Amino acid sequence: MAADRRSAILIAGTSSGSGKTTITLGLLAALRKRGLAVQPFKCGPDFIDPSLHQLACGRVSRNLDLWMMGEAQVRETFAAIDAERVDISVIEGVMGMFDGHDSSSAALAKTLGVPVVLILDVRSAAESVAAVLKGFETLMSEVAPVAVILNRVASPRHLELVSGAIRKHCRAEILGHLPQNLDFSMPARHLGLFTGEEHPISPEALENLAATIQAQVNLPRLLELAAGTAFPPAEIAGLRQESRPVQARIGVARDRAFCFYYEDNFDLLRAAGAELVFFSPLEDQNLPEGVHGLYLGGGYPELYARELSGNLSMRQAIFDWAQSGRPLYAECGGFMYLTEGIVGEDVGALPMAGVFPVTARMQKKRASLGYREVRLEKDCFFGPADTVLRGHEFHYSVIDAMPDHIERIYAVNNDSREGYRHKNVLGGYLHLHFGFNPQMAVEFVRACRPAGKLGEEK
Repeated sequence: MAADRRSAILIAGTSSGSGKTTITLGLLAALRKRGLAVQPFKCGPDFIDPSLHQLACGRVSRNLDLWMMGEAQVRETFAAIDAERVDISVIEGVMGMFDGHDSSSAALAKTLGVPVVLILDVRSAAESVAAVLKGFETLMSEVAPVAVILNRVASPRHLELVSGAIRKHCRAEILGHLPQNLDFSMPARHLGLFTGEEHPISPEALENLAATIQAQVNLPRLLELAAGTAFPPAEIAGLRQESRPVQARIGVARDRAFCFYYEDNFDLLRAAGAELVFFSPLEDQNLPEGVHGLYLGGGYPELYARELSGNLSMRQAIFDWAQSGRPLYAECGGFMYLTEGIVGEDVGALPMAGVFPVTARMQKKRASLGYREVRLEKDCFFGPADTVLRGHEFHYSVIDAMPDHIERIYAVNNDSREGYRHKNVLGGYLHLHFGFNPQMAVEFVRACRPAGKLGEEK
């Protein structure tokens, strides 16, 4: 099978904080202003950057994570984007270009055959910057940066020194530069940046950032470098393409408090026969009518704890659902919502749905971060015992000791036990990516499916 060809570029950085997100957002907005259809992607498990990508270019961004999804699923996700309707795909890297080993930006670029543009932070350095770039060109030559964008340039003289050294010693060409005093910032908090759902970046700020990119970066040359990207053909499993008729309606909590979802999870659920019905635990008084399962994703419930706690009718509806034995899956923020309450730094316990007999307590220090592999120790609505799943964990809250009578379903990294089950409710801190084992979406839809045909239920 011949390699596919499309226009794509990966924006990598020398390290975290080098300016990848700012420059990626500027590129997305600037390319969109040129009338191009731009498809964004994010390397790694991050939820927040993809939501900001959508603000900048108006298209849903998708994660590409080699460890969490597996190589075949990464290729499928990338290949599933209709090349005839997309002019260019822009992938934002993660951390430094080589950080993350098998899940690094460099590994992703190699897997997909995508050229790399490196964001080179030149603060507090001049000619030495060339040595840094030379190292990036040498370390993994098959995905060496084809070009660089210089970030945080202090003056014309600074630009002259840096550019001269790069042209003398390095192969990568310079596409442009951004000034040190760039008038653009993104507000942050304990888990990182604000999410796109909260609209932390004004249209005016994006417009100004796009204008700066247009003036300072050679976009025509970037498009030339991206054109004709060749990457190995996807090993298409066919699950997305062969969507099944609707077998069950699944209610999905989605609002400012619950906004951390992998788009692939939605795709795979729909392909497995789910009709997704979105609702807001913040705003809605009741669950959507006619749903057969619930999915409560992650987010920032601690920031909206008063509103969530004050919505008594929704809390009661969730509790009653859990007690009824119908399927409910909750992860991280959604799991916190199912506890007896959330305790913040400045307030006492605010009651939540009360499904699990513990309290979630916020702390200033990060509680957990990293990839997790899960082996099911018992049958559940994601599959039989010994099924292997993968995901990511990142949270600042901790829970009280879970009582022994609450089942543990997961063996996490062959060590700790999590995945708490009460009746047919499964909850925990892990964000699972269904792409590593797409059959779990099929199993969940099957567990939600009503006894009769849709439309014939009593």
